Amino acid sequence: MQSQWSKYSLVNGEFLPAETASLGIKDLSIQRGYGIFDFFKSIDGKFIFIDDHLERFYHSAAQMHLHVKQRPEELKVLLQALMEKNELPNAGTRITLTGGYSADGYNLAEPNMIITQQAFKNPAFNNIGLKLITHPHQRQLAEVKTLDYLMAIMLLPKVKEQGADDVLYHDGGMLRECPRANFFMVNHHNEVITSATGILQGVIRKQVLKLEINGLKIIERDFSLQELKTCKEAFVTSSTKNIMPVSSIDGVTIGHGQAGQVTTELATAFSKLIAG
Repeated sequence: MQSQWSKYSLVNGEFLPAETASLGIKDLSIQRGYGIFDFFKSIDGKFIFIDDHLERFYHSAAQMHLHVKQRPEELKVLLQALMEKNELPNAGTRITLTGGYSADGYNLAEPNMIITQQAFKNPAFNNIGLKLITHPHQRQLAEVKTLDYLMAIMLLPKVKEQGADDVLYHDGGMLRECPRANFFMVNHHNEVITSATGILQGVIRKQVLKLEINGLKIIERDFSLQELKTCKEAFVTSSTKNIMPVSSIDGVTIGHGQAGQVTTELATAFSKLIAG
């Protein structure tokens, strides 16, 4: 994703210059890291899978006892207005909802909502893919898209030291997810498998589960690190990556070390889905 910030952001429904938009230090997102967010992209002025993203956003808010003032349709109007004001038809948009200005730095208050945008270019398919390392970790409240990326950021030096691109979590030997992407493996029976529990239900993951390609069975079920060793392909999915192959895990090459046939077919089908 490009780093060009937009001209304007929305803070509690008010358009403010992005460079000066801010929250006070009493907000629970600062005091306790309490809050949620969702991120989605727009291509040629159209928000991609917006209904799925907003459904997840409102679910996360409900789980965290955070009230969203706007109904989904009202929020869509704000999002469209921000895109037009920023003149960014191709953008990455983030909605952040915080615990609000707490009187004692612990109890919930009226939530603050911040909507920010950045210039975004829909990623082209990367045939080389990612190098991952594994790490034992289970995110708390995994089904909620919270602000908590403590473990992921703490592990960044380790990831870089090992010449990798990202980390893949496992818990009790069972595969989970990457910090910012869902993980899929392809076995020798042409089954495409993604974990069912202990993960965030990604929007791109949801779309991949609905793809129909002859000869492929796409399923969600938990699987182990041991089973992963037998896979012939692997890939991750996210709004910023679409479908991206995994070339190695813990230094062990996956398949031929680049995108396999199944991954490529799925990526092609997914690109057509977005274009349509």
